[in-house]
Amino acid sequence: MRILIDIGHPAHVHYFRAFYCEMTSRGHEFLFVARQKEIAQDLLRGFGMPFYSRGKGRDSVLGKLAYMVYADLSVLRHALRFKPDLFLSFSSVYGSHVSTILRKPHVAFDDTEHASLARKMWAPFTDLVLVPTCFRGERTRKHIEFDGFMELLYLRPNVFEPDETKLRVAGIQPGERFSFVRFVSWKAGHDYGANGFTEARKRRLVAELLRFGRVVISSEAPLPEDLEQYRLRIDPLDVHHFLRYAAVFVGESATMASESAVLGTPAVYVDPVGRGYTDRLESEFHLVANFTTSEEDQDQAINRAIEFLENSDQGALEMKRSLLLNRTIDMNDFLIEIAETVFEQGRVDSPATDGKDKGRTTV
Repeated sequence: MRILIDIGHPAHVHYFRAFYCEMTSRGHEFLFVARQKEIAQDLLRGFGMPFYSRGKGRDSVLGKLAYMVYADLSVLRHALRFKPDLFLSFSSVYGSHVSTILRKPHVAFDDTEHASLARKMWAPFTDLVLVPTCFRGERTRKHIEFDGFMELLYLRPNVFEPDETKLRVAGIQPGERFSFVRFVSWKAGHDYGANGFTEARKRRLVAELLRFGRVVISSEAPLPEDLEQYRLRIDPLDVHHFLRYAAVFVGESATMASESAVLGTPAVYVDPVGRGYTDRLESEFHLVANFTTSEEDQDQAINRAIEFLENSDQGALEMKRSLLLNRTIDMNDFLIEIAETVFEQGRVDSPATDGKDKGRTTV
């Protein structure tokens, strides 16, 4: 089987890397087409995953429309050479369009409920949509649910083994207490008009966390000059070791909040609308605390981070993580089953039998 995967964000590289390793060991071939966003292409190089660049995206509405045409043509050009049997992505507009042109199936993950505009551009051209059971969005006959989290594709213990010595590159010694902070740029299509921590509260957050130990910051956006000294400068392949051993995560990234939680690190997540999966991580496993970006909630988020640090219980956190792992599926086994079934069928039949079926976990 020949599989083309479109990559639009660094997280997408992690989603598919264990799947790529397992499937290549079975003789399947891959091609990745990747947007030049942050460290996405660096990760692909680091993991040895073959890719072509489809250039940088755009921030303005008109720029995004122009880029869509450019990216569609770029993906099409590479697909014509590669001749894929299956297109796979996390909600790729471009992969969905090209798969339709070439009459090949497109299977897409989706867990971002409020990315409604982008969904209108890819979902009609997609054969199967894979969503977590906690997804708050609408289900159709195309949907298949899975009982898990995207981050378990690459952070389940049989895939990821944390190494505390990796912290030394940032001057952190094994056993040393530190907090991990993440600020985003708010330039993604689904973040239009949104914002996160104010500069004043970024400063207050860091000052409060420093009372409990070191602070490291990962930030897409420029930092206030006085906070630049805390910026984490490491090999991007090592970031999950830092999330695993942090005493607390605080930030505006749903992905990193979820990554922290599935690794057993308590997370404070700040976002205007939240996600279904961070809601579940809070309500069922008590590993995430969700807050909006109102000024009052920003203050409450900082206070909750302090509470996590003041009441840290590593044994209790490990029990919560074990519960999470026991209640969720092996995501890579699930994805392999989906890909092989679609390939064997040579086409995609609707997984649902009637309109009452809200999706299922197998095909």
